[in-house]
Amino acid sequence: MVETRFAPRFRVAKAAKIEHEGFVVACIIRDLSLTGAGVEISDIDPKLIPSKFTLVVPEDGLRLSCRLVRRGAFRIGIEFI
Repeated sequence: MVETRFAPRFRVAKAAKIEHEGFVVACIIRDLSLTGAGVEISDIDPKLIPSKFTLVVPEDGLRLSCRLVRRGAFRIGIEFI
C-alpha cells in the first residue's frame, strides 16, 4: 500500500478525551502526525462524535481543535484545525 498522506503517521497509544460543549468521551490515540490522528473509541458509537471538537491529551498538556474526517466501527480519523 502506498502512503498518500501529507504527513507521516507514527503509532502511539496515548490516553485522551474528546470534549465538546459538555460532551466528554475517553479515547486512545493510535496513530499521530502533524496534521491529524487515528483515534480508537470503545465507550460510545462513533456516530455520536460531533464533527468538530477538542482533543485533550492530559499526558502532554495538549488541547487540540479537531475536525472529524472519517468514522469507522470503533475508530475515527481526525484532522487538526
